[in-house]
Amino acid sequence: MIVYEFKVKGKSVQYQAIDEAIQTAQFVRNKCLRYWMDNKGISRSELYRYNTQLRAEFPFVEALNSHACQAAVERCWSAIARFFDNCKQPIGGKNGYPKFKKHSRSVEYKTSGWKLSQDRKRITFTDGKQIGKLKLIGSRDLNFYQSDQIKRVRLVTRADGYYCQFCIQVDVSVSSTPTQKAVGIDLGLLYFIAYSNGESEPAPGFYRKAEKQLNRANRKQSKKYRKGAKPQSRNYHKARVRYARKHLRVSRQREEYCKRLAYSVIQSNDLVAYEDLNVKGLVRNRHLAKSISDAGWSTFRRWLEYFGQKYGKATVAVPPHYTSQNCSNCGKVVKKALSVRTHVCPHCAYVVDSDTNAAINILQRGLTTVGHTGSYTLG
Repeated sequence: MIVYEFKVKGKSVQYQAIDEAIQTAQFVRNKCLRYWMDNKGISRSELYRYNTQLRAEFPFVEALNSHACQAAVERCWSAIARFFDNCKQPIGGKNGYPKFKKHSRSVEYKTSGWKLSQDRKRITFTDGKQIGKLKLIGSRDLNFYQSDQIKRVRLVTRADGYYCQFCIQVDVSVSSTPTQKAVGIDLGLLYFIAYSNGESEPAPGFYRKAEKQLNRANRKQSKKYRKGAKPQSRNYHKARVRYARKHLRVSRQREEYCKRLAYSVIQSNDLVAYEDLNVKGLVRNRHLAKSISDAGWSTFRRWLEYFGQKYGKATVAVPPHYTSQNCSNCGKVVKKALSVRTHVCPHCAYVVDSDTNAAINILQRGLTTVGHTGSYTLG
């Protein structure tokens, strides 16, 4: 499964219709979630039947394509199933109880409710929301794929406009020549990646570089906010959109950097071992939360597992315990603080950078134990 994304161009009336379709899908999801809360133990088929009742009761729900309503029910059931799966795991803490959506940003159609033009440059939505014909702007070519290969079509709203995503059923596996190399990588803050061969990649720090502009835009937004005013002024919403666009730019920079780096690592090695970090727990440290979030470790891991699946390379996640404390040469424990950047072993006199020492330990664990292979989370 691959996803092609295009920016859509239309009129303001069409954009309002897209927003209405997104709000309707959110309404269906929230109503199904409330129905599940009030009737514990019901199945997914009963939620589908309740969706039919909603379509008969509310005209604005009936105006949305029936498959789009079913997709909203599937999103609700996915949150419920994930909650039950988390409850079965022997891990403490919150299990992710399903929550009501307040600001949804997408609506998903299945195989009906839309139609591509002959040249595949325009898409027409034919349900009762009156979205109409939208122009697709992008470099991808949909002429390579048949219409039956497109399984889902999503309309997504972001700070800089509206987008259309096509989920295409196609085999993404690509054969590649073995490199006969294996590498361990240690994720850090001073260096984004430290390899087991001694090389490293600098931390880009996109948020840190843009933080001054973001704070200025946030102050301008706050100055235009009027407490108790409903609705807010147009100038406030303009400032809010400018602030959101700056955040969107930073997130796209981080995503592109992680994607390119993960692709380079997979193409250069046959086996990649990395730490199975609990990023959600690490960001609870208020002194390092901003730097950890700016690094984008989870994004990098997601792309690493995707490219490993695509090119047939092994990606192994190993437990991170004592990878920075153990000596990679003799195996003895050498306790040191995170601020100590050089590993000096008093037992075997081995001296190496701390991140490189951790990367070597990660590679050794990846080669000696299966651990658990990276899950294919992107597709």
